[in-house]
Amino acid sequence: MHTILNHPLVDHRLALLRDCATKPKLFRELVSELTTFLAIEALKDVKTEPVEVITPVAPTIGRKVAEKIVIVPILRAGLGMMEAMLQVVPYAAVGVLGMQRNEETARPEPYYAKVPPATGDELVIAIDPMFATGGSAIDAVGQLKAYGYKRIKFLCLVAAPEGLAAFEAAHPDVPVTTAVLDERLNERFYIVPGLGDAGDRIFGMA
Repeated sequence: MHTILNHPLVDHRLALLRDCATKPKLFRELVSELTTFLAIEALKDVKTEPVEVITPVAPTIGRKVAEKIVIVPILRAGLGMMEAMLQVVPYAAVGVLGMQRNEETARPEPYYAKVPPATGDELVIAIDPMFATGGSAIDAVGQLKAYGYKRIKFLCLVAAPEGLAAFEAAHPDVPVTTAVLDERLNERFYIVPGLGDAGDRIFGMA
């Protein structure tokens, strides 16, 4: 189960994000802006409850978020999406999962995990810009389930069809929201056309 954003303002930002001439400062800003679009789409079904509000004109009934939300970036590139997520849901708790891709095998190698204790009713949003083979996402969600989290969503900027298919086979209960579904993976397991190594570009190492 996945959702692909279909919006001209998303397309505009993706074009700039892909451009190899885009410098790290603008790249980070674009990642944040696209993350905001993703978060708004992914959280449109979040639970709310009524709350009384006194406006300058008259009392009324508004609605506020009525569930716990935990944001879990996958290190390191997921940190580039973190600020935007906290702008959208500033009351969220935060955990982190460290995953490193083995460049020879393209398999994820976990190296760190720190997440809030699961109570079973919170909504967890895992974030990572790139969704290539799906290995890191599959492993990360597997870890989150092992910690006791039951409601999980995954947000990414760019996905490859091979990785998305593998993820949905492994975790059919976890919806994915992505800005775009690209063509394929190349022989080095990089997304085509993609945007290069998101972590390197976010942190100015490209």
